[in-house]
Amino acid sequence: QVQLVESGGGLVQAGGSLRLPCAASGRTFSSLTMGWFRQAPGKEREFVAGINWDGGRTSTADSVKGRFTISRDNAKNTVHLQMSSLKPEDTAVYYCAARLVGTTNWVPVRGYNYWGQGTQVTVSS
Repeated sequence: QVQLVESGGGLVQAGGSLRLPCAASGRTFSSLTMGWFRQAPGKEREFVAGINWDGGRTSTADSVKGRFTISRDNAKNTVHLQMSSLKPEDTAVYYCAARLVGTTNWVPVRGYNYWGQGTQVTVSS
């Protein structure tokens, strides 16, 4: 089992920044591929960013490319999503996810084995 706890969400004005940490426990963190997803009201959960076990490979959705960055610290069992130049359309619940098997196909929700409870990000115009 893997437990994931997100934090760092909140209300921010358009153009602002937020950094979302996700703390993992219960399994060797460095063996996990990690991802961030988001879900806005009335919409499906969508991929935001992913990172492989050692941080050597990352992937970012086109909608956030150049604005969001994913990183990890295996010594602290954490993965971060740095969000900059936020837009109102970035408003959503953001979820941290973990998968047991590495991948080059980051996007599908079904590929991830464990999920956090989510943290709300609201961007005002």
